Amino acid sequence: MTITQWFLFFLLVQLIHFLGTWKLYIKAGRKAWEAAIPVYNAVVLMKIINRPWWWTILLFIPIVNLIMFPVVWVETIRSFGKNSKIDTFLVLVTCGLYIYYVNYLADVTYIEDRSLKPRTEVGEWVNSILFAVIAATLVHTYLIQPFTIPTSSLEKTLLVGDFLFVSKFHYGARTPLTAVAFPMVHDTIPLVGVKSYLSKPQIPYFRFPGFEDIERSDIVVFNWPVDTMRYMTYTDKHYYKPIDKKTNYVKRAVGVPGDSLSIVNGKININGKPLDLPGRSKVQYSYSVTPKGQNFDPRSLYELYDITDPYGFNSTTQTFTINLTEETAEKFKYHPNVVSIERIIDSAGVREQGLFPDNKNLAWNKDNLGPIYIPKKGATIPLTAESVPFYKRIIEVYEGSELGINNKLGVNGTQVTLNGQKIDSYTFKQNYYWMMGDNRHNSLDSRYFGYVPENHVVGKPVFIWMSWDTNAQGIMNKIRWERMFTTVSGDNEPVSFLPYVLILAVIWFAFSFFRKRKRA
Repeated sequence: MTITQWFLFFLLVQLIHFLGTWKLYIKAGRKAWEAAIPVYNAVVLMKIINRPWWWTILLFIPIVNLIMFPVVWVETIRSFGKNSKIDTFLVLVTCGLYIYYVNYLADVTYIEDRSLKPRTEVGEWVNSILFAVIAATLVHTYLIQPFTIPTSSLEKTLLVGDFLFVSKFHYGARTPLTAVAFPMVHDTIPLVGVKSYLSKPQIPYFRFPGFEDIERSDIVVFNWPVDTMRYMTYTDKHYYKPIDKKTNYVKRAVGVPGDSLSIVNGKININGKPLDLPGRSKVQYSYSVTPKGQNFDPRSLYELYDITDPYGFNSTTQTFTINLTEETAEKFKYHPNVVSIERIIDSAGVREQGLFPDNKNLAWNKDNLGPIYIPKKGATIPLTAESVPFYKRIIEVYEGSELGINNKLGVNGTQVTLNGQKIDSYTFKQNYYWMMGDNRHNSLDSRYFGYVPENHVVGKPVFIWMSWDTNAQGIMNKIRWERMFTTVSGDNEPVSFLPYVLILAVIWFAFSFFRKRKRA
C-alpha cells in the first residue's frame, strides 16, 4: 500500500471509530466531536477507560497495535458495565464491532471509578502475558534482536552456534513492513510450522535515524535479497516473501556505496587498494593438503589446528581439502605428517556458473572478478546493453516491484528501454552494499546474489552472549566459555565478560533476597 492508500485507510478507521463510539463519549461526560478528531480521540478514550495516555502511542506501532486494539476494545465495553465472558467473546470475534451494539442499543452506564484489577487469577495471568509480549516485541523490533549463527560463512570470526544480540538502533531501526504478523517470530510460527504473517497490506519503508552508517568491513545482519523459499531446508522456487520476512543472513560489508570492488586471486581490492580488515577478522581460504603416509588420518590434526569445517577427504589419493586462515596454514605446513599444502585459487579468465551477474561475456569466478561498481543513492550511471545485467534486478525489483512500481528494463540491440521508453542513464534511489563471508570458499554471498539494498539491512551484531559447539562431547565442553559475553567488533582478541556478569548476578540476587527479607 502507498502512503496515500494508508492515509485513506487511517481516515476510514477514524470514521468507523466515531460512528461506533460517539454516544459512549457523551455518556462518559465528553463531547461527541471528541470521538471524531484523529489521535486526540484516542487520548480521550484512554481517559475514559482509565488507562495512561501513552497507550495511544502503542496503538500506532505496527505489530504491537495488533495486540493493543483487542485490549482497548475489551476495556471500552467494561467501562460501560459489559464484563461478562460472552461480552468479551463478542467484542473480540467481531473485531470490535460489538461496540456498535453497546453504543446504539444497549442500556449502559459509564463506570467512572471501575477497578482495573483483573477479577480472576486467569485474567491476571493473561494481563501480565499480554504486556510482557508487548514489551518484548518493542525491544525485539526497535532495539535488540537475538540471532544465531547457522552456517560457517564467517568462520573463524563468528562460529556456528554463536548466539548474538543484534542492535537495531546502530544503523537505525527499520519499522515493520508487514502490517499483520505474529509477534516475536520471523517467517514461521514455531511448532505449528505455518506462515507467521499476511503478505498484504505492506507498510511503506521507513527507518529511524541511526547512530552510525554502515562502514566498510562492518559485520551486518540483513534480509537475503533473493529469498524465494518458504523453508531453508529445501528449495521451493518463486515463493514470495515481503522484505522483512526474508531469511536473515550475516556477512561482512566489504563494499559500501560508491566503492569500486574487485577480487584478485581471492583478495579483495577496494578502489584499487587492498581491503583494510579489522584485527579480529580471520579470513579463511581453501587449501589442498597432501599428507605423509597412506594410513594417515588428517582428522587427527583438526583439533590441534582448530579446524572446524573439514571436507573433501579423498581416501584414494590421500589428499584432502580444508579451510584455514593464512596464519594457520603457515603453521600447518611444518607438521611432520604434511608433505605439502597449497591454497586453492580459481584461475583468472575461467568462468564460474551461477556467479553475479549472469553474463556469459564475463569470465569471472569467486576468486577473480570485477571491477564492479556498488551503487550509491543519488548517483547516476550510464546504462548500456553491457551494464544492464548489473543493474536489472535493482531497477526492476529493489527500486521497482518491492516499492510498488512496475518497472520493466529491456534491451533492443544497443538501445536500453525502461517501461518502453529509451534511456541512457539511471539514478539510484537507495544505497547498496556488497556482502561477503570471511570463509571465502564456503560462503553464499554477493558474489552469487549481487547487491544488498539498504532497505534489507536489519542491524549490527554487537555481542555474543552464548556459544554452543554441537560437535563437542559433554554439556560443559559444548559451551565455548571463552566466547560467552564477548563483543563482536574490535581489533584485539575478544575478552569474555562472563566473570563480571556472574558477579553482577550474585549481587542482584543477594540484594533481592535481603530486600524481600527486610519487607517480611
